[in-house]
Amino acid sequence: MLFQSGSRLATGLAASALLISLAARADAPRDATAQPATPTHHAAARPTAASALAAEEDLARAMRENDAAGIARMLTDDWAVINAHGDVAEGKDVFPSGIRAGILTRRTYEISEPRVRVDGHTAVVTTRVALSGVFHGKPFAVLERVSDVFVWKDGAWKAFLTHETFLPKPALTNGRAH
Repeated sequence: MLFQSGSRLATGLAASALLISLAARADAPRDATAQPATPTHHAAARPTAASALAAEEDLARAMRENDAAGIARMLTDDWAVINAHGDVAEGKDVFPSGIRAGILTRRTYEISEPRVRVDGHTAVVTTRVALSGVFHGKPFAVLERVSDVFVWKDGAWKAFLTHETFLPKPALTNGRAH
């Protein structure tokens, strides 16, 4: 079936695909007893690779803890994401609104293999992300390579662009990944 570009059906399908793929990074409402993820390391006297990596870790913590306010604090107002399906969404409320809507429950969000590049007041932090959860009652588990582009503003790093790419899941032999 073909859809006209810009048609309501095509737009609706694109929006649905974007929402589903964003669920891999958005989360369900937080447990009221959970402590909010508070940026602890990204404020520094000047932009450094260490402070950029700390900002990435703070953002990952907020994602893992389903902390909508913590995520929003880490993003610029005009933040944009290019998800692993190639869809684009803009605005710092993209993930927080998904969290507040309760459409997804994240079980894990673990970053590894960090690469940090800093040029003046801009940093690119690339990580491998293993995440899992339940989206609309269906479990999911994915691996991604995520690049977050940060800008140094008011003495702290703020993400203004995120790009996600799916990675193949590792093969299991005797219950172990290799």
